[in-house]
Amino acid sequence: MELKLTRPICFFDLETTGINVAKDRIVEIAILKVFPNGNKESKTWLVNPEMHIPDEVIAIHGISNEKVANEPTFKQLSKDIHAMIKGSDLGGYNSDRFDIPLLAEEMLRADVDFDMKHTVSVDVQTIFHKMEKRTLEAAYKFYCDKDLTNAHSAAADTKATYEVLLSQLDKYPELENDIKKLSEFTTRRRFVDFAGFIAMDKDDNEVFAFGKHKGKKVLDVLDKEPGYFGWIINADFPLYTKKVLTQIKLSKLNNKLG
Repeated sequence: MELKLTRPICFFDLETTGINVAKDRIVEIAILKVFPNGNKESKTWLVNPEMHIPDEVIAIHGISNEKVANEPTFKQLSKDIHAMIKGSDLGGYNSDRFDIPLLAEEMLRADVDFDMKHTVSVDVQTIFHKMEKRTLEAAYKFYCDKDLTNAHSAAADTKATYEVLLSQLDKYPELENDIKKLSEFTTRRRFVDFAGFIAMDKDDNEVFAFGKHKGKKVLDVLDKEPGYFGWIINADFPLYTKKVLTQIKLSKLNNKLG
């Protein structure tokens, strides 16, 4: 089965220095771009993270500090990476909760205005967990009847993710071969930011999804406690979360002026 596409989709995978979206950095990124006509383009970059890669992380993906010491930084690669994914939807494995948020942080640090307003994402892990509840290696074996060699290599994981999605579409006739529908199926909850600090409620209002104001409308909180905005902006929150919060605040000011 081939994906029914109206625009390209980029399957991508990151290897990183750790799992903290706000602090950790990319050490390898692989992208497999699939076009509506079935053509494919792939690219893998090693990245100098400009920070130390812990030994326990190197043990997982095998990318040492020495291996990336002379590689370009993400800022140096950012324009090429952004050019490849621009105008495409995104696909990945656990990408909604990790890869996309971390990629957004790296893009914003590199002064690239990364935004998902006109992009949908398909998280293949969510399909797998909803249907079978296993890991990527088990998913690859279950759906494709293949052993995943070179696991935790970004290129191998990216290719496996793409093949798993194709096999999922073959196996589950109830899954619609439509990227927007697959994105809706793989979205656990509607979040305005990638990291899950600001969500949408049933009435399409932005609400805080954490802390003492969890479940409260963002605009109501900013009205009653103006200092809360400054606290988030100056605290250790992801850059994209700060960007979204600022946009919400500015939209309120614009509505008042209008």
